Amino acid sequence: MHSDQLLDFLHHRWWTYSPRSATWIEHATHGFNLFEGAAWTVFAALVLARFVRHRRSWVEVPYALAFLTFGLTDFREASALDSWLIALKAVNLVALFGLRRWVIRRCYPESRVY
Repeated sequence: MHSDQLLDFLHHRWWTYSPRSATWIEHATHGFNLFEGAAWTVFAALVLARFVRHRRSWVEVPYALAFLTFGLTDFREASALDSWLIALKAVNLVALFGLRRWVIRRCYPESRVY
């Protein structure tokens, strides 16, 4: 794949939410993405609050930021879905899993959920 093709692919828009012409499934997808963005933002706040309470590792700060950025991508996805957003969400998800593994194993080995 040439660089021009890659750029074209990354700028490809797969979906746009238009409230006036949306089907019920598009309204549901829009609402779900807003809910999901809010949930990831709450997770970010919980991780940051845990860091403030315990201060076991500064790695919890980027872990909270990873939750926040994942939530922000869901807010964006509620209105439009582009290839670059899918790629960003994939990278963010890998970072979330890696940071979660590190934080839980090193800082909270007794915990399996939070």
